[in-house]
Amino acid sequence: MRVAVVGAGITGLAAAFEWRRWRPDDEVVVLEAADRVGGKLHRARLAGHWYDTGPEAVLARVPEAVQLVERLGLADRLVAPATTQAQVVLPDGRHPLPAGTVLGVPASAEGLDGVLTPGGVARVAAEAELPPLTLDGDPTRDDVAVGALLRERLGDEVVDRLVEPLLGGVYAGRADELSLQATMPALAAHLPAARSVLGAAAAARDAGARSRFDADGPVFVTVDEGIGALPQALVTASGADVRLRTPVHALARTAGGFELSVGPAAAPETLTADAVIVTAPAPKAARLLTGVAPAAVGPLAGIPYASMAVVAMAFPAQEVDAGSGLLVPPVAGRLVKGVTVSSAKWPHLAGDHLLVRSSVGRFRGERELQRTDEDLTAAVVADVADLLGLSRPQPVATRVVRWGGGLPQYLVGHPARVAAVRAAVAEVPGLAVAGAAFGGVGVPACIRDAYSAVDALR
Repeated sequence: MRVAVVGAGITGLAAAFEWRRWRPDDEVVVLEAADRVGGKLHRARLAGHWYDTGPEAVLARVPEAVQLVERLGLADRLVAPATTQAQVVLPDGRHPLPAGTVLGVPASAEGLDGVLTPGGVARVAAEAELPPLTLDGDPTRDDVAVGALLRERLGDEVVDRLVEPLLGGVYAGRADELSLQATMPALAAHLPAARSVLGAAAAARDAGARSRFDADGPVFVTVDEGIGALPQALVTASGADVRLRTPVHALARTAGGFELSVGPAAAPETLTADAVIVTAPAPKAARLLTGVAPAAVGPLAGIPYASMAVVAMAFPAQEVDAGSGLLVPPVAGRLVKGVTVSSAKWPHLAGDHLLVRSSVGRFRGERELQRTDEDLTAAVVADVADLLGLSRPQPVATRVVRWGGGLPQYLVGHPARVAAVRAAVAEVPGLAVAGAAFGGVGVPACIRDAYSAVDALR
């Protein structure tokens, strides 16, 4: 057989690798419009180190990413963080991020003093006096905005000071628009039985601790040469025929499989395949599926994307008191939405420089990014130097990487849209879709979705 994979991001490459593991004699062709593999997995040289400008860690409490690293023969390159204690930047100063929350949602009012005002703490404690929640838990039907539910049950401060900076970091989104079922599935799953947000958060936290892939290991890990090293390792291990600068313009069903129109728009070529896995972002996937799975087009078109940028900085070595980094909610009034002190967080990056990365950009906030690389870098450096209180604020090196349309937005109703897409695609033998637009934006979630696509076709 010949299988064609559209997209050479982590999802597409993981699908190619998994297909090769199960069907080693098949031909696997990966088609990528860009001039490199990896998609959002990207690294650059910074002050003598490989430094991630895309995802900088993978979740280790679930198996997919860690097991993939092991299968690639890189288990000895895994690195655990030296510290994970982050702080939240608020108008009145910096505060430690409370322990035991579920994406910022507390399980009780304890430990919230300081990060919330006394009135905010009292508002959280008062949830016990509210009428019980009545949700049936069906993710495709019973969905609400994260912000709407939490503001009603726990008050504005929990959303504005705790949830916003975490969701802004993961999704570049806004709590008042994001789907509870899609972005906080563990919390949503426990709401019907708990009938309160605090009870559901406690149940989700405890269940998560019990179900961890490695109960004694760290929550997050990275690779000493960067998460951005995984794409090329996957290309080598999969033996796939990876064709860069090869966009796919159209997909058509034939009696024996599929025809793909690929290559330059002015002179496209036809590639035939027995099976196709589309891992492109939702807008492009919608265009490709128009003729083969038209019922998927509308739901795919309902998944918008946010743009963002990551600025990596190397400062002269100096002491900073920020733990692993800072979470910066919109109420702080800053340009940046987060700061990672990489040389403190990761042992292999400690040394002669203070290595820091910071992100900018949220959904519907793209105007922040409409400046030159030089202006954006200068503004981010100034913000970071002030937030960290640097005594030597002039960087010795910087890198800026823009992710235009980089993060899918899981808006209210997202599970229903995903279910509609998958149902439409399942009607077409030999066709599958996968990627960050569906089951999660993190690296393990993308790998898991790739495996599911391969299983469905195999």
